[in-house]
Amino acid sequence: MTGLLNTTANLAIDAQSLGQLRAQAKQSPDQALKAAAQQFEAVFMNMMLKSMREATPQDGMMDSDQTRMFTGMLDQQLAQNMSTRGIGLADMMVRQLGNSGQMSPSVPTFPPVNPQSAIRNPQSVPSAFNATTQQDFVNKMLPHAMQASQSSGVPPQLMLGQAALESGWGKREIHMADGSNSFNLFGIKANAGWQGKVAEVMTTEYTHGVAHKQVEKFRAYSSYAEAFKDYAGMMSNNPRYANVLQQAGSPSGMANALQKSGYATDPKYAEKLVSVMRQMNIAG
Repeated sequence: MTGLLNTTANLAIDAQSLGQLRAQAKQSPDQALKAAAQQFEAVFMNMMLKSMREATPQDGMMDSDQTRMFTGMLDQQLAQNMSTRGIGLADMMVRQLGNSGQMSPSVPTFPPVNPQSAIRNPQSVPSAFNATTQQDFVNKMLPHAMQASQSSGVPPQLMLGQAALESGWGKREIHMADGSNSFNLFGIKANAGWQGKVAEVMTTEYTHGVAHKQVEKFRAYSSYAEAFKDYAGMMSNNPRYANVLQQAGSPSGMANALQKSGYATDPKYAEKLVSVMRQMNIAG
């Protein structure tokens, strides 16, 4: 079963619609922002319906793979119809992004963390987090993904999927030595050309398929919006990731292209990224 963004022809995950949305963003940014907000409202509604279905027992006499498939199709259509009428989420995002250009994230307070013992391990997909945790993460990061996508053309679905995988749905973010947040949701390392702040943490890397731990330097930002902007700029401007954006019509295609480009050393990175996007109901 593919996700809502794969089965609805007029959503931006479709390659043709994504191209149209990019062109619209150049000619009429306000209309493009409204269209993108409506699309993500549909994603939000579908996640709610999916969570409700999963909370309902599905082992009755009338339950089967076929009935679940058609129920999923019905939920997708309901979500699309409800988002067309609107529940206010899209209007809120349009007002926030249209007026200020970005939404100010709420910054949690973290206890001090020893950088030598803070282990970053995005290679394990967090399966214990419930739908509420995942939904809260998407709601919080969605405006930043939309804003970065509008200015760069990088699909917001890819940004949200990677941010969730690398940060453990926001529960395993990279912190500075004093315990403050680096806002680096994407695990972008600080190379020699990076002039900003740096966070040093223990991370899991793979050499010839063998995992080992080592301390690495990662970029640090002042906000989530800045992190999304930097990630989107890297993806859209670095020729190394050109093949990733060419697969914009397929989340699984983007994930595989991302792994081939060498974004991560984990040999199963693409598989895990697709798994996370499926939990968001946006993979195909």
